[in-house]
Amino acid sequence: MKAFVTGATGFLGSHVARVLAEQGAELRLLVRPTSDLRNLEEVKADRVAGDLRDPASIEKALSGCEVVFHVAADYRLWVRDPEEMYRSNVEGTRWLLEAARKQGVRRVVYTSSVATMGFIATQASTVADEESPVGLADMIGHYKRSKFMAEQVAVDAARSGVDVVIVNPTTPIGERDIKPTPTGRIVVDFLKRKFPAYVETGLNLVDATECARGHVQALEKGRSGERYILGGENLTLKQILDRLAAITGLPSPTVKLPYIFALAAGVVDEMVMGRFLGREPRATIDAVRMGRKMMFVSSAKAERELGWRTVPVDGALRRAVEWFRANGYV
Repeated sequence: MKAFVTGATGFLGSHVARVLAEQGAELRLLVRPTSDLRNLEEVKADRVAGDLRDPASIEKALSGCEVVFHVAADYRLWVRDPEEMYRSNVEGTRWLLEAARKQGVRRVVYTSSVATMGFIATQASTVADEESPVGLADMIGHYKRSKFMAEQVAVDAARSGVDVVIVNPTTPIGERDIKPTPTGRIVVDFLKRKFPAYVETGLNLVDATECARGHVQALEKGRSGERYILGGENLTLKQILDRLAAITGLPSPTVKLPYIFALAAGVVDEMVMGRFLGREPRATIDAVRMGRKMMFVSSAKAERELGWRTVPVDGALRRAVEWFRANGYV
């Protein structure tokens, strides 16, 4: 099987590429000239230069490939030029799916996000799934909006005859989070003892390696046009920090920050760091607003149809801690 992978230099994409390589796939990886290639060390693959914002380069790059894993995404909770994010996440997905159609690709696995689900409750007892009501108006921030719009592009492509399966990873955790992602930053900040307090919020964490295997399951067993949540454990932020404390021996914060104070901190940080200094804020208004909802989900559909298994994330948290320490983040 000849597989074309976008985003393989990134966190989740590198795991997808490695799982495919382990299973004997012939890989062609899309890389930009400015990409950090550390995550591709020891991965046997054909690397081709291209950019999701350049349709001609995409069509040329995936020529001759049997399947496509579109994992690449601009994943930031703050961006100076929002249009840049929409060009990559929305238009880039549209152009790639059109190129796949023209090249006769057998199947595309599109990596969406759990962010596109309908989270309406602040109670931990309520979980979302693929059928939860949701619309563009429910999306907070440019990242969520761009991923929701890109997912609709994939659904429309499936309706028009492109064989595309959509996977919705929750919050991957593990090694090789080189940026790091907003989730990886939680681990790094904890290791640096920059977590004096926490807010009442919740996430679903999934082992990045298991999530990559779920992508292959979607290729083999998924139904075109369907969405599948690939999730792990539903945990509050406090529970995540407590688990990190158990792994590292560092203290977990005991002070819970009220929402209004967290929002005020986000406003100040975004104004000073973002607008005045032009650097990515540590806390953004959108991130705080997202945190008001418990992003708890069920992966029951993936379990029924793909053979997905929900596994504990302690091992992935430990690998993340060890990798960040070994690679100079702490």
